[in-house]
Amino acid sequence: MEKKLISRIGELQAQIASLRPFEGNMLVQIRQYYRVGLTWTSNAIEGSSYTESETKILLEDGITVGGKTLKETFAALGHAQAYDYMFSLLKNNGITEKDILTMHGMMKGGLETDEVGMYRTHAVFVTGSTFKFPSAGEIPCLMQEMFADTIPQMANLHPVVQAAKIHACLVAIHPFGDGNGRTARLAMNTLLIQNGFLPVQIQPVIRKQYIEALEAAHSGDSDEFLELILQQEIESQKEILRLVGQTSKTKSLKMKH
Repeated sequence: MEKKLISRIGELQAQIASLRPFEGNMLVQIRQYYRVGLTWTSNAIEGSSYTESETKILLEDGITVGGKTLKETFAALGHAQAYDYMFSLLKNNGITEKDILTMHGMMKGGLETDEVGMYRTHAVFVTGSTFKFPSAGEIPCLMQEMFADTIPQMANLHPVVQAAKIHACLVAIHPFGDGNGRTARLAMNTLLIQNGFLPVQIQPVIRKQYIEALEAAHSGDSDEFLELILQQEIESQKEILRLVGQTSKTKSLKMKH
């Protein structure tokens, strides 16, 4: 299944490549589309009540929504800031420990911890998970090992597979008191855009499947998680082809008239 999905990604990537480069207003629209979409989906996975349209109004118009908590609002604004930082790394080759800490720190207003932009100093327990996360004292060494050994060993993997594995690895280490999932998804998407792929959005509708797949990956069976991320990359590719196709069609109609 993994090979079949990778093959499909290659086919769609070739179609997208034929439409590139995305420039001008179209590029702005694509980046804004994912800025809203990734912020909404990533926070919704964590329980935010903001809808996609409410997230769009907040990020694009600066208008807060009545009835929402400050934490939810700051979570959206912080994630959007981290998204902008993610794109500043577009021309870099990979992601660094400093990048991870910086992105986490940008989400400070929407987190339940004062330890922002730094590793946790206490034990963590995730509701519904049977996985025993590393102790706080193990985290610095585990993170150094991830960047020095684990990531270099993935160099020959398909970029989407590599990004998915790094996501799973970060969540398994659980380096922060809060915001691990959001930071891991940002790290994954940073690697994807650096390699010319589209960001992956984990829609709230597949939240249960996503969490169960991550849990299985923690136990050593990463197949389900890899397939889920590969499939979501395909969904992103299909969506952008649809959006760009619609834009091209609209331009064509305007020229005729």
